[in-house]
Amino acid sequence: MRVSREQVAINRQKILEAASRLFREHGYDAVTVADVMSAAGLTHGGFYGYFKSKDELIAQTLAHVFGQGDAGETDLVRYAARYLSSEHRDNIAGGCPTAALGAETVRQTPEARAAMAAGLRRQIERLSARGSGDAAYDAAQARRAAIGGWSAMVGAVILARLVDDPVLSDEVLNETLAWIEHQDADTSTSH
Repeated sequence: MRVSREQVAINRQKILEAASRLFREHGYDAVTVADVMSAAGLTHGGFYGYFKSKDELIAQTLAHVFGQGDAGETDLVRYAARYLSSEHRDNIAGGCPTAALGAETVRQTPEARAAMAAGLRRQIERLSARGSGDAAYDAAQARRAAIGGWSAMVGAVILARLVDDPVLSDEVLNETLAWIEHQDADTSTSH
């Protein structure tokens, strides 16, 4: 039985969504193709009609999830307040792919690494755009703040997720947000 092009597109979307959640929650190695297809509500045998390999699925999933980012938010402090929340920390499957999969992606295919790098570039560009309307805030300062702030946020979420002490975990998130707010205030007043 042939599947229509529309149904193929819908099924592919289901597969990417399922893989996105499963990979972030469990990591690449712990998730099988059968797990992804089952989570998507499809049969395992149909996988190769959509992807050549699990490696291709990983790269396409990363491109897919990064394509769904917070396109509108350019204010670093507002973004950090959401990112460094206990809700985001606790939502590994639906949270940031960089924090969940960054360390694992280093050992993946060049295509997967390129998808992760493209996501990083878009994030830096988006967070750098916040200063574009302020003549006193030059592009280099905006980019530095975006890179430093993003690096601090990702690192904080990774650290907050790995500790088994909820008080320390919350402290890591809260103090990183306070540090970003302080850095932003210092940058804003130095003009």
